[in-house]
Amino acid sequence: MQTEHTVLLVSADADFLATATEALGADQDYRLIHCRSEQEAAARLNELQAHLIICDADLIGDESANVLVSARISHPHVARLLFGSTAAAERCAGIARRAASYLYVMKPVPRDLIRLLAKRALELSELSRRHRVLSRELKISMDDDIFAQREEFSVKGGWSQFEKLVYVSAKMAELCAEARQAAQTELPVLIQGETGTGKELLARAIHFNSKRMNSPMHVQNCGGMSDDTLHSELFGHLRGAFTGAVSDRLGLFRAADGGTIFLDEISEISPSFQVSLLRFLQEGEVKPLGADRLYHADVRVIAASNRPLEKLVEKGEFRRDLYYRLKGFELHIPALRERPEDIPVLTEFFVEKYAGVVGRRVVGVTKDVLAKLEAYAFPGNVRELETEIRRMVAVAEQGGYIAARHLSPVFDRVTVRRDDAFDLPADGSSLKQMVETLEKRAVTASLQRHHWNQSRAADELGLSRVGLANKIKRYGLQNA
Repeated sequence: MQTEHTVLLVSADADFLATATEALGADQDYRLIHCRSEQEAAARLNELQAHLIICDADLIGDESANVLVSARISHPHVARLLFGSTAAAERCAGIARRAASYLYVMKPVPRDLIRLLAKRALELSELSRRHRVLSRELKISMDDDIFAQREEFSVKGGWSQFEKLVYVSAKMAELCAEARQAAQTELPVLIQGETGTGKELLARAIHFNSKRMNSPMHVQNCGGMSDDTLHSELFGHLRGAFTGAVSDRLGLFRAADGGTIFLDEISEISPSFQVSLLRFLQEGEVKPLGADRLYHADVRVIAASNRPLEKLVEKGEFRRDLYYRLKGFELHIPALRERPEDIPVLTEFFVEKYAGVVGRRVVGVTKDVLAKLEAYAFPGNVRELETEIRRMVAVAEQGGYIAARHLSPVFDRVTVRRDDAFDLPADGSSLKQMVETLEKRAVTASLQRHHWNQSRAADELGLSRVGLANKIKRYGLQNA
């Protein structure tokens, strides 16, 4: 688990940055991420798991609408400290009041004071978190047993977190351990997994746990783009290189020099562009469209695909040498249906996240809702779960629970398997009849889990599609 506290240091003041870095940078309990603007700080809040924002008021443009005020609502668990010049003391007081900052302090600030204030702000933030959890658990314990007692939601915290990835399952724990190892190297990383599993979140986590964390990370989706457009986006172009090129374009490879670039849907690039990308990975060479000279860029590439590249290589649709070049580390994110034990903790995480965003107090989630969520196959994976939780938080009553009536209509068709769902009939049935009864129930349950996708159900049951069709016909099963 992540032990250090991540601090966003938001300032363009060289002296203040140097002092704050000296105060916290050498301490192994802290990880400093430098942000030169409010916009960059807001982006980092959504990309990594931050614990403290140290913000320079001289960088804030609007006293009432700024990154600190926004963080108070969207990221209430993140502690906030404000520093400013003596000449703007009154303005600092106004910003601190609106943002509910722990303190505001006038510059210049001694190194030891920065260290002390950071420690105290984090301690208060942790105490506030424990108070919120205890208050919620006390309310739940007084309810009429509509909640399951879930030890993992206690004050101690029962989930693990790798930046924005939340999990308890062994599969995700192993994946994140591999990702942490990958982050400490300079090797390319290939992330594979279904749509909605969190490939970009994992890529950002790797970047922000690497030595390149204070350098830029750029994202490019390679799907549905022509070669010229993609070449222009990544390698850049000169003015007049093609129709519509009215000015020079640097390109993401050169813009990310020293940092990381994330190439999503890498399986969609054409054979000719695969050659250009391979050359960049081998030599670090960048040749903009219309240019005569070569440039070099030191960029770490993290690629992702929702289609298995190894199978594409076997079909001749993807270059084998590029595949091996990309997979310095190869990480596979399991689908959500393969790790249902993560659904309750993800639900809790998203409830807390979106309750703060919409300013709505939600006490908790009933066990009926959790049972439905755990029984659902989630073809859209974590993204679909997050969308569902966000919608339920928005429609739930203020100060109430998220109950079954708040679920989307798609969950009406979800059957929750009872613990006794596979009990044998006790009516003198023969062994053959009992086996057929169990087989019928197993086939029905698998079909319901996969929304009657017979290919997936057959794969889960270890049957051919024809074999499954025969059993559906034999038992007279119908999609309700």
